[in-house]
Amino acid sequence: MARVAGVDLPKEKPVSVGLQYIYGIGSTLSQHILATAEIDPGTKIKDLTEEQVARIRDIVDKQHKVEGQLRREIQSNIKQLIEIGSYSGIRHRMNLPVHGQRTRTNARTKRGARKTVAGRGQKRGLGKK
Repeated sequence: MARVAGVDLPKEKPVSVGLQYIYGIGSTLSQHILATAEIDPGTKIKDLTEEQVARIRDIVDKQHKVEGQLRREIQSNIKQLIEIGSYSGIRHRMNLPVHGQRTRTNARTKRGARKTVAGRGQKRGLGKK
């Protein structure tokens, strides 16, 4: 089993898909890494030689931020936004959507389960028709 950046890659998948199991590597970056390492993207991970795996590992480790290092950088960026009091930092602090989505309806994932409020619902005398 190939292990790159602390992640076990699935044996039966093509290399271009298997690399995407690493946090911070998407399809475009995966294709770029394989082009740099001169490996066919359609090759299954189980068919890679140790030398090819070593080339991939070397490129990922030296040229790209992935996994823990990338997660730490993102968290520190969010922490900095919160500290300076920017709009997006305030949204992060209040646990609301940051990228301009509406919150009057939807946004349930961020806001949590509905909270029942007394006095809401059907008005008296206006039963169902």
